[in-house]
Amino acid sequence: MLRALTMLLASGVECKADAIVPIIIDPDAAGGDVERTVTLMRQYGEVRNKLDFSSKKKNKFFRTEIKESMPGFRLVLNNTEDCRFDEYMDLSGMSKENKALTRLLFSQKNLDSDMKIGFKGNPNVGSVVLNQFEDSIQFQNFANDFTSQDKIFIISSIFGGTGASGFPLLLKTLRTSKNLANPNLVNNAHIGAITILPYFQVKQTEESSIDSATFISKAKSALSYYLRSISNSNAIDNLYYIADDTRTTYENVEGGAEQKNNAHFIELASALALIDFANSNNPNPERISEESLQNAPLQTVHKEFGIETCPPTIAFDNLGPKTRSLLRKPLTQFNLFTKYLNERSNYLSQPWAKDRDFDASFFESDFIITLKKVQTDYLKWLSEMAHQDRKFKPFILHRDPNRVFEIVEGITPRKLITFDTNYYLFDNRLNKVEGESMTGEKEQRFMELFYLATEILVKDKLNIN
Repeated sequence: MLRALTMLLASGVECKADAIVPIIIDPDAAGGDVERTVTLMRQYGEVRNKLDFSSKKKNKFFRTEIKESMPGFRLVLNNTEDCRFDEYMDLSGMSKENKALTRLLFSQKNLDSDMKIGFKGNPNVGSVVLNQFEDSIQFQNFANDFTSQDKIFIISSIFGGTGASGFPLLLKTLRTSKNLANPNLVNNAHIGAITILPYFQVKQTEESSIDSATFISKAKSALSYYLRSISNSNAIDNLYYIADDTRTTYENVEGGAEQKNNAHFIELASALALIDFANSNNPNPERISEESLQNAPLQTVHKEFGIETCPPTIAFDNLGPKTRSLLRKPLTQFNLFTKYLNERSNYLSQPWAKDRDFDASFFESDFIITLKKVQTDYLKWLSEMAHQDRKFKPFILHRDPNRVFEIVEGITPRKLITFDTNYYLFDNRLNKVEGESMTGEKEQRFMELFYLATEILVKDKLNIN
């Protein structure tokens, strides 16, 4: 989901948060999906660090800060590498009675499980290991930096081990722990969460302990618990649910570098839940005051994600009006920006480049190299979603220089009164961009230029406002 969120923010999707501070709690330190996402978020930060977002600037690409408050965006879980679960609990050092109780609560397969690659869909194991994070220095530093303006959003799946066990435990700690810095601020913060129900399955193998046939039963059990302990107690302010009954089948990889699944529309929709939360007001502003709570009982706002129509292949027109309005313009602008940098040749000879001193050395700079890496991953992200069983295919991905603006599914580009077409029209709009916002360092002027030019093009050629 963080990969999808990074792509949305890179394209300039409106998010009212000044900064998002991801904290990943995952014992699988070598997980392929996590490593790919961490690399992307760092590249995002490298691009954004060169940009200016003062009030006079128009550019919205990379506008929201993604802050790395912990190394690798991770809250480290201690004593989980090169360690079995029975060793983590020191089973051999327990009394005879405690050993018997432990063996009653955990199967031998649980006890023999390698902690290095996560909890393998066992929330009973995860709930034991995750109890340690409250005492970690990193978690204490998070609480120490927390302010009254900050919000907390928890992302978890409900059909595995880490997420299903971690969500209620983390929420309880945030709401009740007095062993934190700023306990009143943290305990009474505006907290939201998304609970991701099954949307994929894995191939069944004898070697793996992960069985997707158990996903639904685990989800039902967890939902029942969440109803009693979270929703009915109004411990959370905003709770989002999402699922899909069309389930892509992935390879059964328990963890490590090979666990790298293709992007899915459910992950994009989940990222939209975080943006909706960031853009929303606290339904329980009275939580901070015990006196106010006596006259204003708490409430949990529940939300589900839905689309206008539900075909096997989803495009912008299938989304609800609010979602379509939020996504279509920024994603299309960033798509055009990406196409130009990746497909256009000889742009160094164009007036927009020569007049602004965007020379060969600039296009060979670390800034442009990193920007292109993000854009390459953006195209890959779109392509991966377009090839799932539940396809999200809002764009026609091609490299035809004679169809530059034929990129949005369901939209035929307008014909304009001009001899310029395709990349010649793109260059024309770049050459004409001017204004007071076109100031600052080269990197800032470059991003400002492409944001303003693509904004004009999606309006004039695609009628997207």
